[in-house]
Amino acid sequence: MTSDPLAARLARVQGPLFFPVTAYGPDGALDLEAFRVHVARGVDAGAAAVFACCGTGEFHALTLEEFRDCVAAAVEETAGRVPVLAGTGYGAALAAQYARIAEEAGAEGLLALPPYLVVADQAGLVRHYTHLAAATSLDVIVYQRDNAIFTPERVVELARVDKIIGLKDGLGDLDLMQRVVSAVRREVPERDFLYFNGLPTAELTALAYRGIGIILYSSAVFAFAPDIALAFHRALTTGDDKTVGRLLDGFFVPLVELRNEGRGYAVSLVKAGVRLEGLDVGEVRPPLTEPTDRHIEELAALIEQGRALLEGDA
Repeated sequence: MTSDPLAARLARVQGPLFFPVTAYGPDGALDLEAFRVHVARGVDAGAAAVFACCGTGEFHALTLEEFRDCVAAAVEETAGRVPVLAGTGYGAALAAQYARIAEEAGAEGLLALPPYLVVADQAGLVRHYTHLAAATSLDVIVYQRDNAIFTPERVVELARVDKIIGLKDGLGDLDLMQRVVSAVRREVPERDFLYFNGLPTAELTALAYRGIGIILYSSAVFAFAPDIALAFHRALTTGDDKTVGRLLDGFFVPLVELRNEGRGYAVSLVKAGVRLEGLDVGEVRPPLTEPTDRHIEELAALIEQGRALLEGDA
C-alpha cells in the first residue's frame, strides 16, 4: 500500500470510481465469496478506487457485522492496488461507530452519507460532519444530496477541517457547485479540496461537470459493464467527442431513461446488470424491489447495444 495521502491518490486517478454492489445468497444472507469476486473483477478491470458499502452497496440494509466483513473483504481483494473507502451514515453516534469499524477493517477513507431522516440547518450539518471527522483517523468525503445540501460558505467551513478532503455532489445544481468551487478556492487556497460528480449514471453529466473543473466521478455502469465505462472515460479524457457522443446517445441516455422507470433502479438495475454478466450477486434487500422482467430484458439489450458501439471504434 502506498504511503501517499488519500487525497493525493484520488486526485490523480486515471479511471472511474467503482461502487460495488453487495452480494446476497438465495436465502438473503451475505454472500461474501461472490462479493470478493465482484470486487476483484472490478479492480482487475481498471477501477481507480473502490467505494464499499455505499449507496449502490446498500449501506442502509447492512448490519454492523456485515458491513465489517464487506469492507475487510474489499481491502483484502484490492491488496493496496487502489484506495478502498467505505460508506457511513445515520446519526452522529452510529456514523462514528461505522467509521471506526471501517478503520479497523482497513479502509483508507469514508464516504459520509446524509444523516438519517432529520432535516438539519446548515450549522447542524457542519457540526455532524465535523464530529464524524473527529471519530477516526480516516479522511472523509461528504456526500451532498437529499437532506444534506450546503451553501458555499458552509462548504468552506468543511474544507477547513483537515480530515474532510472532498465533496461528492449528488444534487446536480451546477450553479451552486461553481459557487462552491470558487468559494473554497478563494477562502481556503491552501487546500486541494476534491470534488466528485456523484449523480446516478454520472457519465450523462460528466461533460457539464468537467466544464467547472470537476473531473472525478462515480460510475454505476462500471459495476456491470466496465468495458463500456472505461471506453467512455477514455474518450472523455482524451477529447474524443465523437465517441463520447455516440456512447451518450446510444447507451447512457437510454440507460438513464430505463433507470427512471422504477424507484430504486439506481441500485437494483445495477445489480441486475451484474447478474446478467454472469455473477450471481442476489437480489436487493427490502425496501428496494427488483426490476421487472421486461426492464431486465431491456437492460440486456442496452448492454449489447453499448458493446456494439465499442466495436465501431475498432
